[in-house]
Amino acid sequence: MEETDLITSLVPAIQEQLNSKDTPYVKLAYDRIIEFDDIDEEEALKMIALCLADESNRMFIDKRDFDVERYKELLTALPELPEA
Repeated sequence: MEETDLITSLVPAIQEQLNSKDTPYVKLAYDRIIEFDDIDEEEALKMIALCLADESNRMFIDKRDFDVERYKELLTALPELPEA
C-alpha cells in the first residue's frame, strides 16, 4: 500500500476522532489548521491522518502501545508535518 493510500484510508478514523468526546484535541488541531489560507478541509484531514500514521508506525517499530501524548504533540506541530 502506498503512503498516499494509507493516509487516505485513515481519513474515516480521523472523522470519527473529530466527532468523539474522547479526542477533543483532534478537533482543536483541525479547527486551528483550517484557518490557514492555503489549507482546505481535505488537506487538514490528510495532515491529521499523517500524524496518526506516524504514531501508529512508531508504535509498531518500538513495539509499544499508542502514545497519546506523542500524537497530541504531532497535532500541535501542524501544519509542520512529521518527518518520514
